[in-house]
Order: sequence, then C-alpha cells, then structure tokens
Amino acid sequence: MTISEALLPEYDHEMATTRRLLERVPEARFEWRPHERSMTIGKLAGHLAGIPFWCTATLDATELDLDTMPMQPTPATRADLLAVFDAKVAKARAGLAAASDPELLAPWTLKKGGQVFFTMPRISAIRSFVMNHSIHHRGQLSVYLRLNDVPLPPIYGPTADEQP
Repeated sequence: MTISEALLPEYDHEMATTRRLLERVPEARFEWRPHERSMTIGKLAGHLAGIPFWCTATLDATELDLDTMPMQPTPATRADLLAVFDAKVAKARAGLAAASDPELLAPWTLKKGGQVFFTMPRISAIRSFVMNHSIHHRGQLSVYLRLNDVPLPPIYGPTADEQP
C-alpha cells in the first residue's frame, strides 16, 4: 500500500465531516463573532473552506512563501463557501491520489520572506498543515455554531443535537 492510499480514507472522512459542518453555517450570521479579536463566522468558515488548497500547494512545489500568497476573499454566501470547499477538496484529493511515495517523503518548507517556519516531509506537512489545521478550525467553528444555536452534525460519533 502506498502512502497516499493509506492517507486517502482519512482525508475523505475528515473533508466530508468538515463539509457537513460548513453546510450549517448560518448565512445571515456571517458577520457574527464571539469576541472582538475573533474572526467572524464567515471568515472562519471561509478559512476552513480554503485549507485544502494547502494540500495542493504542498504537492505542487517544494516550498511556499506566504509573502507570495494573495488574500482569499471571504465567500459571500453558503453556496459560495461550499463551492470553494468542494473545488479545493477535489483538486487536493486528485493530487494526493497521484503522489508517489518519494514525492510525499520529499522535504517541504513553509516560510514568510526570509523566515522559515518549518521544513518537513510533504506527508508530514499535509497531516499537520492541512489535516490537523482543518480539525483545529472545525473545532472552533463547532463552538461558533453552538453559540448561535445551530445543531451540530456528527463529527466523531453522535452529538447532543443528533442522536441515532
């Protein structure tokens, strides 16, 4: 079994779970935030929807300089949010499925200008910078939704809102 074959079931599961959460973001509350220093729910959901791009970026080059990355606009509607997410998930999945073990084991660097944040094998960057990053922000979004009385979908089993 290749590395990508081993990772794809987890990727598919986590992305499907993330989509179920994004489907519940209340469009009328995109500007809501729990604290003045927190992102709005729309910005957080938009960031979460864009994270699969980092998988593609990790696979397409040996490094990424954040100074060269344009800011992504916050989607204006839930439909836009889901369209962005679905497109980025599909592109990342195709790249991951096509990646060879040597490609996934090659070093990859994240930096901003001259400051290197980390260098690690691509597979480690994908697990940390894409998968764990998504899970982290998905947890934040679930709290935002709870604070807005939005029922939460199952994530790693049933929630208090949806019992089997």
